[in-house]
Amino acid sequence: MIYMSLTAGIVGLPNVGKSTLFNAITKKNILAANYPFATIDPNVGIVVVPDKRVEVLEEMYMPERTIPTTYEFTDIAGLVKGASTGEGLGNKFLSHIREVDAVVEVVRCFDDKNIIHVDGNVDPIRDIEVINVELVMSDLEIIDNRINRIGKKAEMTKDKKELLEINTLKKIKMGLEQNIPVRKLDLSEDELDVIKSFNLITEKPIIYVANVSEDDIINGGNEYYEKVKEYAKNENSEVVMICAKIESELAELNDSDKMAFLQDLGIPESGLDQLIKKTYSLLGLATFFTAGSDEVKAWTFRKGMKAPQCAGIIHTDFERGFIRAEVMSYDDLVRYGSEKEVKENGKMRLEGKDYLMQDGDICYFRFNV
Repeated sequence: MIYMSLTAGIVGLPNVGKSTLFNAITKKNILAANYPFATIDPNVGIVVVPDKRVEVLEEMYMPERTIPTTYEFTDIAGLVKGASTGEGLGNKFLSHIREVDAVVEVVRCFDDKNIIHVDGNVDPIRDIEVINVELVMSDLEIIDNRINRIGKKAEMTKDKKELLEINTLKKIKMGLEQNIPVRKLDLSEDELDVIKSFNLITEKPIIYVANVSEDDIINGGNEYYEKVKEYAKNENSEVVMICAKIESELAELNDSDKMAFLQDLGIPESGLDQLIKKTYSLLGLATFFTAGSDEVKAWTFRKGMKAPQCAGIIHTDFERGFIRAEVMSYDDLVRYGSEKEVKENGKMRLEGKDYLMQDGDICYFRFNV
């Protein structure tokens, strides 16, 4: 089974609200102390990807169990200036973040004299740049080591594959030395393939989380948030405004109380839900469903995957012995009201090996092993 587990690593300087946000994510109470390094081991929290379609399918099929799709957040210990040269937790921190799919960078966008800022005052852009420089330096070290190891040999042997690698590495090195993250370099498919195994941090997509005060979230932001938004726009990244304090209060409530609380504040959806959805789409992910009286289940797949690969997410045998998929779209099922009606209206399709799966497909895979 190729399980599409998805992980986002939460990073930030100490005291920016990272642990408060993580507590809200997991409802686990890790140590949200007002000092650096309160979170030393990366803590993992599993969240459910909010999807109204799962609830609708549950009402239609009345299954014995319903399994939504989930997502992993790793809380990575507070980063400090100089981490790439071993300050604070140094490279231990940086090795944890190499393992994630996306980086969620929490930025302090609130004033509070009771919560010390490591650099004395609130300046979100400076904070972002402190972190980004550490990530760049960390990648640069990996690239330099690799160039030193294979450079001479590649140029001597003139091996095509090794030459491609060395040229790609030099291109990346030039970029990083100008503080340009790998994700902003124009790399070809072949070049991306060459660097896949290095797990470069600056290649990963990034979302900035602007952590604001309660008043500012109700008023739609503040000048700090606007600066972060501008910064993110210039590098084609996403930004989500969140109030970690409100999120941790929401985490204590059941769904109906949560809705009422958000309505009272005049906020359409929780910051955490926005963050999960944005990270999901940033990674090019979508959802297909399997539905029946025994189980309704949501499955995560990468856009561009074909039917047999998606069948393989459920079980490797399904991919190996794939014959065809019976597919209907969620929208058609809702429009016609039942599977029977979908069939009678000719909207149930039989798809073969080349079918590109779509978000919202409801599938029944036929296979023979």
